Amino acid sequence: MANFQNSVSRFKGGLPDYLIRHTTFRQMQVFEAVVRLSNFTRAAEELHLTQPTVSTQLKKLTDVMELPLIDQAGRQIRTTEAGEELYQAIRKIFENLSNLDTRIGEIKGLRSGRLRLAVISTAKYFAPEILGEFCKLYPGVDVSLKVTNRERIFERIYNNEDDLYILGRPPEHGLDLESFPFAPNPLVVMASQDHPLCKDSNISIQRLVEEPFISREAGSGIRNTAMKLFAEHDLVPNIRMDLGSNEAIKHAVIGGLGVAILSLHTLSLDGVNGSVSVLDVKGFPIEKNWYLVHAKGKELSLIAETFLEFAKSNEPIIRKRMKDLYAGFSSRHKNQRLSNSNQN
Repeated sequence: MANFQNSVSRFKGGLPDYLIRHTTFRQMQVFEAVVRLSNFTRAAEELHLTQPTVSTQLKKLTDVMELPLIDQAGRQIRTTEAGEELYQAIRKIFENLSNLDTRIGEIKGLRSGRLRLAVISTAKYFAPEILGEFCKLYPGVDVSLKVTNRERIFERIYNNEDDLYILGRPPEHGLDLESFPFAPNPLVVMASQDHPLCKDSNISIQRLVEEPFISREAGSGIRNTAMKLFAEHDLVPNIRMDLGSNEAIKHAVIGGLGVAILSLHTLSLDGVNGSVSVLDVKGFPIEKNWYLVHAKGKELSLIAETFLEFAKSNEPIIRKRMKDLYAGFSSRHKNQRLSNSNQN
């Protein structure tokens, strides 16, 4: 009888009472992030918490479960058998809550609801503008935007963390995705304003490869495109340094450390009168596309479907913006050449 009464006290209304009383969604969120990211520091950064707070919340959850949840050896973080069961249960809870939020939003129509968008780092130069215009049309929609690198985007897709994603190049294998090209992404060659090649026109790839090259990190879509271009000409670039952000590369270019291939979008804020010049290189700009993607078979919410169509409808606006920006750099280059000719 005592065992039966203990069981009843632990399960009221079909729910585990000891979990309802002593666990919080924050503890679940912390545990889910630590396991998914396999890193306490990254989990703390994602949740905007301090690392000691993450450790404290995890310890409280472990105490409630009365079993170890994580087996940590050095930097390796692995779930125990109990931890894995808890992780899967939490993922189901979070997914159900996300679906509930979506359904409530659909019941209300586009008056409210949430859109979760994650984008590759270069897309930060235009994605906020599209989101801003979308929110003007649907001011009741709550939006979240995550900007990260290509590797983390794939992790987020795998974990179904967002509604839609913006990539410069969908993966060729590994993830089964629906992809929708929706905007141009021209790649150009950049140099400092006083670089000797700024005076030249129709620069060959063979001449370009003689310059020190500032590249994005291995695995970057832009780096892969650049390496493929050089390989097609049986050339190997002189890579002076790898950098993990477009802004760092632009600063290295301005400092005269070398030339770089980047998206023209990275110059959209600086404009033609900024500190970076676009070189006149044969075969450039390389015309690429931005893609909106989601996991194949994923049922999009009404808000996500509406944003997808809205973003695709912005293609002419983004295309004109890039065309005008490139024409501005071409005009500046022409004026520089004329000035040099007159001086000579």
